[in-house]
Amino acid sequence: MAGTLYLVPTPIGNLGDLSQRVMDTLAEVDFIAAEDTRISVKILNHLGIKKPMVSYYRHNAENSGATILGRLMAGESCALVTDAGTPAISDPGELLVQSCAQADIPVVAIPGPCALVTALAVSGLPTGRFTFEGFLSVTKKQRMEHLHSLQTERRTMIFYEAPHKLLRTLTDLVACFGGERPVSICRELTKLHEEVWKTTLAEALHRYEQQPPKGEFVLIVAGMPESTDETTRSMEDALQQVQERVAQGERLTDACKAVAAETGYRKQDLYQQAIQERESE
Repeated sequence: MAGTLYLVPTPIGNLGDLSQRVMDTLAEVDFIAAEDTRISVKILNHLGIKKPMVSYYRHNAENSGATILGRLMAGESCALVTDAGTPAISDPGELLVQSCAQADIPVVAIPGPCALVTALAVSGLPTGRFTFEGFLSVTKKQRMEHLHSLQTERRTMIFYEAPHKLLRTLTDLVACFGGERPVSICRELTKLHEEVWKTTLAEALHRYEQQPPKGEFVLIVAGMPESTDETTRSMEDALQQVQERVAQGERLTDACKAVAAETGYRKQDLYQQAIQERESE
C-alpha cells in the first residue's frame, strides 16, 4: 500500500505561524523532502524534531522526484516543505503532486502560510476574483508578452518579485498598465520589517528608483477598471504609433506627447518604454 505525500506549509517569516497540525505531521512522517535542507533543519531544530531529509528543488526535481515517488510507492510517508510558504504553489512541488496523481498516491494538503493569500487579504484591492501570475520571466520578450496578455484583465493580479528585479518589473508594469494603476506593495510579510504600501505603479517606481529595494515582494495590482473603454489601444499599439511618428521625422518627445493625448497613456510611460525598446534592438 502506498504511503502519503503531505504538503506541509512553513512560515514565510514568523515561526509563530507554525500550526499544531504542521508540527504533528512533521513528527509523524517517515522522511521530509525539502527545498533547502539547511533552512528546513532550522525549523526542525526549533521544534525538537529529527527526521531523515532529502533535497528536492527545481534543478533536481526529476531525479529526486523519482526517488521520492519510489519511496512513497513502497509505503513510506513524506512531508514536502519549501523554504517558506505552501509547497506546490509557484514551486516545483507541483510536479511531484502530478506524479503522485498519476501513480494514485494519496496527497494531503495542510493549510498554512502562503504569501499570495496573505498579501491579497491585506491589499485593500478586490479579492472576490484574482489571478496569480507568479514570477515574471527574466527574458524581456517573454515578460512583455505575458504582461500584454493581461492588459484587459479585470481581476486583481498577483506577482512575486525579488528585490534585484523589482525596478525592471515595475517599469514594465507601468508600460503595460499605466502609471496610475493602483498597486499594493507587500514587503517582508510577517517579518520584523513588514510593510504594506498602497500606492500607484508610477509612485512605486519613483520610490524604488530613489532607494534600493530590500526584502521579498508581493505585488497586488488592480485589474482594468470596469469603466475603461474596451477600445482603448494597447501599449503595443501606442508604441507603434510613436515609432511611426518618429519615422516621419518627429522628435521622440513630441511623438510621445501626441500619442499620449490620443490613447490616454502617460507621455513619460511611452517615452520610457520607447527608449527601452531602442536599447534592446
